[in-house]
Amino acid sequence: MRQRPFVILSYCLFMLIILAIPAQANISSLNEQVQEKISRQLAPAGPEGGINICRECVYDRAAVRDFYLSRQYTPAWSMDGQPGQAAADLVRTIRESAAEGLIPDHYHLRGIETMLDGLDADPSAEQLAALDLLLTDAFLVLGSHFANGRINPATIDPEWQIRRHNGNVLQSLRLALANNTIEEELRAMLPSNQIYAGLRQALTRYRELAAKGDWPRVPDGPKLQVGDTSERIIALRRRLAAENENVPTAEQENYFDEKLAAVVRRFQSRHGLDPDAVVGRNTLAALNVPVSERAHQIELNLERWRWLPKDLGNRHIIVNIAAFELILVENNVPVLPMRVVVGKPYRRTPVFSGTLSSLVLNPTWEVPVSIASKDLLPKIKKDSHFLAANGYRLFRGWNSGSSEVDPATVNWHAVRDNTFPFRLRQDPGPLNALGRVKFLFPNPHDVYLHDTPSRSLFRKDMRTFSSGCIRLEKPLELAMQLLRGTPLAERESLDAALATGKTQTIRLTEKVQVHLLYWTAWVTDDGIVHFRHDIYDRDLLLWKAMQQPPPRLIKQVAEL
Repeated sequence: MRQRPFVILSYCLFMLIILAIPAQANISSLNEQVQEKISRQLAPAGPEGGINICRECVYDRAAVRDFYLSRQYTPAWSMDGQPGQAAADLVRTIRESAAEGLIPDHYHLRGIETMLDGLDADPSAEQLAALDLLLTDAFLVLGSHFANGRINPATIDPEWQIRRHNGNVLQSLRLALANNTIEEELRAMLPSNQIYAGLRQALTRYRELAAKGDWPRVPDGPKLQVGDTSERIIALRRRLAAENENVPTAEQENYFDEKLAAVVRRFQSRHGLDPDAVVGRNTLAALNVPVSERAHQIELNLERWRWLPKDLGNRHIIVNIAAFELILVENNVPVLPMRVVVGKPYRRTPVFSGTLSSLVLNPTWEVPVSIASKDLLPKIKKDSHFLAANGYRLFRGWNSGSSEVDPATVNWHAVRDNTFPFRLRQDPGPLNALGRVKFLFPNPHDVYLHDTPSRSLFRKDMRTFSSGCIRLEKPLELAMQLLRGTPLAERESLDAALATGKTQTIRLTEKVQVHLLYWTAWVTDDGIVHFRHDIYDRDLLLWKAMQQPPPRLIKQVAEL
């Protein structure tokens, strides 16, 4: 009789085990069914094979297939018939991609949320397989866009040739699932520098401003300056205040006082305008750009940062073409800023990175055929002494042994610009277009940094005057910085070398990365947002491309 309770307990445990077996078998069976569904969906279907899930196209079938092949097609995002925490983390990260200037619906957000909402307590294998595939594709595409940018810039602008840093997104997905670090792995792919972080914060602020409605418009009219009285000045004050500019109160709101002038100067400096405190045509145009356009401008420049390599180099040079500015950076600290002149709108400075390894003192200039035939030939025809007066020599060909030609023996009026048969070389001297020094970083565009005798151009706001190369405001200061540790780092020694008139090529002891970039919006260390005019109309092309869904690497021929 004493054993009766024990017998009853044993019997109960036995029955629980018996009853649990079918449930466990059902779970195991469901997982196997999901595995089978995924395997069948990703079976080889030729180069045109694709997957369409609830009207959502799997963008990269090949990468998705590689991922599941490495795990024998077992589901990645569900456990025991229900989506796991990783799925919720991914959905949240996709939603938050809007803060990066991206469009969450480009990463299956709507489809995934619809499928999650449609799951009941007993989902089918078809539902779980479809959800798994869509979540995997979303991670891979979003991760690729975080690491490399949403757009391949070369597809919209052949002059944009930045080296993209393709990360191993598949490996990141495996680590994220194994360690339950979906959000951390994805965010690690984004740029980690302060400018990107500042732009992201600025985007939030400008979107909040846009949500309140556009800021006040300053009516057209004559220029406004200190001492003026006008109802338009009231609108000016309200417009500046709407962007969180610190506009001091005034006894007369319609009066342009010195305190308002200081605010206008700050605004002009942030927009690359002459800070003269006069609200003329250019300042008025910048004031009246809608807040929504400024938010879009920030979105585009977040994208441009994602195109860049994460490591720009401990010592590097950044040229912001749109801002007409060069900055030498050492250990993330700007040490030498300067103004630059960039290419004309029809001879645009390209975007690319290169390695600066040498500079040339007292350089000669081998004039490109396009410049010789289009720019110089009309001047030669107009003035027979033009070549000699400006230090040019004429050669019959481009070989090193080409014979020199006396310009006076040429019938210039018979020379056509489309068949220009000569090579022009400008000797070193005060008139040389390259000035006293040029900086070489080999590239297929034949673009370099150089001095210029045309110093007055640096006083202009819009400095698009070159044929593609970068003219420097402070070339000797840059040379001394790059030659640090050598005798030529001293101004007296450098001046003496230049005074010889002799052409010298000097190798740098430390190579420097040069990045020619195009930013129309950025944030400085003090949190100030700067905007620039889109001088080459590159923003519009990028904006249109960003609104399109990601390219489909396959056609939609399979339906799940």
